[in-house]
Amino acid sequence: MQLSRVAGDEAERGNVLGDIGSRLRKGRTDVGISVRELARKAGVSASLVSQIETGKARPSVATLYALVQHLNLTVDELFEQTPAAEATQAPSAPEPAPAATTPPAGFAVMRKLISAPLVQQAESRGLLKLEGGITWERLTPCDVPGVDFLKITYDVGGASCADGLRQTHNGHEFGYLLSGRLCVTVGFDTTEIGPGDSIYFDSSTPHRLYNPGNEPAVGIWMVHAPFAE
Repeated sequence: MQLSRVAGDEAERGNVLGDIGSRLRKGRTDVGISVRELARKAGVSASLVSQIETGKARPSVATLYALVQHLNLTVDELFEQTPAAEATQAPSAPEPAPAATTPPAGFAVMRKLISAPLVQQAESRGLLKLEGGITWERLTPCDVPGVDFLKITYDVGGASCADGLRQTHNGHEFGYLLSGRLCVTVGFDTTEIGPGDSIYFDSSTPHRLYNPGNEPAVGIWMVHAPFAE
């Protein structure tokens, strides 16, 4: 029974990594840049980008944000179904013929948001497991451009990037800790928060989050970044 559960966990892990990798690879090919060029822009090795795209490596929070900043993707879109999964769904009704006039910018985005369900059921939340002992669960029923609304879990010793390093990306972060302890370094200042504490900071300031305690740190997090239409 134990071996069966471990095998199932490994299979699920492979599926999650493959989903992330396939979307990152599609985003890279859509913008027309090579693995080496993306790696140079993101400040990582080309071999790491290749391993992430093929599902052989799990990106850290810092690497994930560094990659999507140079692609036509948001972090939230990585929670969406893979193209293979979408292909197994029942075919939808054909789209109506396009109007003679060009739709206003953002029309497709707004149509998607309006038609999205109001509630994200707990048992069907999208989930990403990242390097460094971090799990993200999406709390919105679809991707919302410019906003990542997440339940985050930092395992004991979990960190958004390696000790001595910092990450930066566009946007502003708002966090509320439900349980455990979380150290947040922003610039030269480090603060430790506990259950019931909340925090805000500008994500463009070098920062690092890590769990210094002896139990997982669980919180509700929102990253708001300007959405360029």
